[in-house]
This record gives sequence, C-alpha cells and structure tokens, in this order.
Amino acid sequence: MRNRFVYKLFFSILIILISHLSISMTYANAETQIGGEPAAAVIVQPGFKDIVFGNGAVNLLIWFLIFLASFATLTFIYDGFSLIKKRNLLPESLVPSVSAYLQRNDLDSAITVCENHPGPLANMLLAGFANIQNGIDSAHENIVATAELENEKIIQRISYLNLCGQISPMLGLLGTVVGMVKAFASLAGQAGAAKAQLLALAISGALWTTVAGLLISVPALIFYTIYKNIATKRLIESQTIATNVIKSIGSIDVEE
Repeated sequence: MRNRFVYKLFFSILIILISHLSISMTYANAETQIGGEPAAAVIVQPGFKDIVFGNGAVNLLIWFLIFLASFATLTFIYDGFSLIKKRNLLPESLVPSVSAYLQRNDLDSAITVCENHPGPLANMLLAGFANIQNGIDSAHENIVATAELENEKIIQRISYLNLCGQISPMLGLLGTVVGMVKAFASLAGQAGAAKAQLLALAISGALWTTVAGLLISVPALIFYTIYKNIATKRLIESQTIATNVIKSIGSIDVEE
C-alpha cells in the first residue's frame, strides 16, 4: 500500500509540472505597433505542441529522449525505493530465527533459514557460516568481503539514477543549441521589429529543452544521493549484525 502511494505521488508531481509547463508556453503576445510603421503581424508564443513537433526531426528526437529519460527516472526512483527498504536489507525475523537454531548447535537449519530469506544480510551470514570452522577472524573476513560485494550490487543498480541526472541536462542543452541554430537560420528574410520578436520567441522555445532536462536531473541526483547513503548505512548495520552473530557462537562442530 505504501509503495503504491509513493508511486502515485511521483506521477502526480510529474503531471503537475507538465501542466504548469504547458500553461506557461501557450499564452499569446498582443499585436504591437512601432513608431509610424504599420502594425506587425501577430506573433503567437509557440505552444507545447509547436515546440516539440514544430522544429524538425532532430528536435523531435531530442524531446523523445528527454521524455524517455523522465520515464526512466521515475522507474528507477520507484525501484530504488523498493530496493533499500529496511525489510529487504534487514529482515526482522532472520536474525532471531538463526540465533535460535545456533543456540541448539543446528547449523544446517540456520543455513536453511538464510537460504529462505535471500538478501544482503542472509548472504553475509552464509559467508560467515561457510568459514566458521577456520575461526572467527576468517569468518569475519568473509563477511566483510560479502558486504562489499552487496554494496557494489546495490550501488550499480541505483547508479542509473545518477546516469539520468547526468544525461538529462546534456540532452536539454543539445536541444537548446539545435533550436537556436535553426532560429538564427530562419531569420534571413526578416527585418526590423519582427525579426527581433521572432528571434526572441525562437530562443525562448529552444530553451525549454534545457528547462525540461534540469527538471529531470535535479530529482534524479537528489534521490540517487539519498538512496546511496541509506543503502550504505543499512549494509554497514547488516555487516555488524552478521559479525555479532558469528562471534556469539564461536566455533561450531558441524556434522559431516
């Protein structure tokens, strides 16, 4: 239930942002007259449809990539939220169950419990159990190595948010540059006030790709940093718990 609420919240925020973006881009400029010259033709501020679909195939491709990046960002935000949840990294029932079997010197049952609760903590415990007969220090080294591996797995998975945060402004900047090049190229046959107005409108339209890129980049980088810190903290806690479990049992005689 909580996951659905967060997922809907993210999409609601995105819809609100797109709505404000669309409204701000659809207002019209009033007809103007300069000095004794006849009134210039009415120049309408380009709307969302004109900005996305009205500047050629290259601009349309860039907007497609920006929308794709926004969808990917929302997907990775939701995925990261599910990944770092405490019940996934630190299941409450795992350690009490393992400890109960270890108190009866039933290592096989403890291993079975870990296998039935797959996750970073269970993998650390299994790594410790696999080398417990060689001593606490050796088991601890296995736990540390497994903790580093689990941390790397999680960081690699949430690093896609960092990729979205890095590439989105670049796509926005690329769209702005392409739009400005086309804007200047289309002004060859214009003159006077109309030329200045058309140039201003063309540049403002081109800048919207940068705005869209930044709207994607900022939350992506924020969530990436938050998820990374939470994951690191909980994996350190998992490593400490696994080490304490191993230390509490010392050397166990395992039946061959």
